Amino acid sequence: MNQQQIAEILAKPYSQQLLNGPEPARLAYDGLDGDPRVIPIGFWVEGDQLAIATVPKSAKVAALRKNPKVALTIDTGAFPPKVLLLRGTAELELVPGVPEGYLVAGHKVMTDEQYPGWVEGVTALYDEMVVIRITLTWAKLLDFETTIPKAVEDLIQEKAAG
Repeated sequence: MNQQQIAEILAKPYSQQLLNGPEPARLAYDGLDGDPRVIPIGFWVEGDQLAIATVPKSAKVAALRKNPKVALTIDTGAFPPKVLLLRGTAELELVPGVPEGYLVAGHKVMTDEQYPGWVEGVTALYDEMVVIRITLTWAKLLDFETTIPKAVEDLIQEKAAG
C-alpha cells in the first residue's frame, strides 16, 4: 500500500472522526519475550504519522527498539462499529518534559474542569518522555456502511450466487 492510498483512507470522514475523537488507540507490538502485546493508549496525529508519548523505561520502549513493527486499531463501541486498522513502523525519540501532543491527546478524554489538574500532575511527574512516531505502511477503514471485512463481503457474494 502506498502513502497516497493511506492518505485517502485517513482523509475519509469516519477516519477523521476516529483519529480526532476520544477513543484510545490499541497498540499491538511484540514484547521482548517474543509474545504479542496490545495496550490501549492515547495518541495524536503529527502530519502523516501517529504519535504516542510514554515513560522512557517502559516495556514498550525497549520492545519497540528491538522490533519497531506495530499494528493499531481505533474503534467505537457503537453500532454499526467504526474501525480504523493501521500498521506501521515506530521511531523513538527521547524529549525533555511533556510533549504538547501528549497534552492535547489527554484533553480528548477529560472535561475542561479535569484538564488543568491533570496537566499540572503530568508536567510535575515527567522530566522527559519518549515520543513514539508511527509511520503508517497500511490502513483500512471498516464502517459497516460502505466497507466491511473482506471475508464477510465474500460470504455475502457466495450467498447471493446461491
